[in-house]
Amino acid sequence: MIRATEILSAGHWNHAGESDSIELPHDGRHRRRIAMRGAKDTVFLLDLAEATMLHDGDGLKLEDGRIVRVIAASEPIAEITASDPHHLSRIAWHLGNRHVPAQILADRIRIGRDHVLEELMVKLGAKVSRIEAPFDPEGGAYAEETAHAHGHHHHDHSHDHGHHHDHEHGANCGCGHDHSHDHGHSHDHHHHGHDHKR
Repeated sequence: MIRATEILSAGHWNHAGESDSIELPHDGRHRRRIAMRGAKDTVFLLDLAEATMLHDGDGLKLEDGRIVRVIAASEPIAEITASDPHHLSRIAWHLGNRHVPAQILADRIRIGRDHVLEELMVKLGAKVSRIEAPFDPEGGAYAEETAHAHGHHHHDHSHDHGHHHDHEHGANCGCGHDHSHDHGHSHDHHHHGHDHKR
């Protein structure tokens, strides 16, 4: 089977060389090695050195020089708009703080549908529209990528926050429960030292 071992970034290759295309949803574009079939029945093996996120408009270069264009398929997403650029920046900050894969556009942000996050956005004064459109999020969150896992990430974020506090106080266990115990131990230790100086 012919292989595709090189990705040509969107906007940096001549579409005149396109021989076929393949339409993939968001969760089907983070790939390293997989057999694929294009819309015109070009069968090939995507064989990359490491798992890579394919973006809309990227070209997969085959060993014989042909190029298969990647098309981001339309899928259910939530599109968020705000009252002004500053408001949109605040929305982006809240989403980024929760490690949510997000597509940042000039005047709106797209995320995978998640009723908890959508309700939060509304509480922050944003407008949320449920639409069908291509979803091409920014890089950086794909190691955590799991279908419908946004609520899980939100929970993990809170837990990790507690872990960092434990670490700063010298706890041996990385759990939030031991944090209060360790803190109390540290307090007693300082108190004992104070008495000793007297």
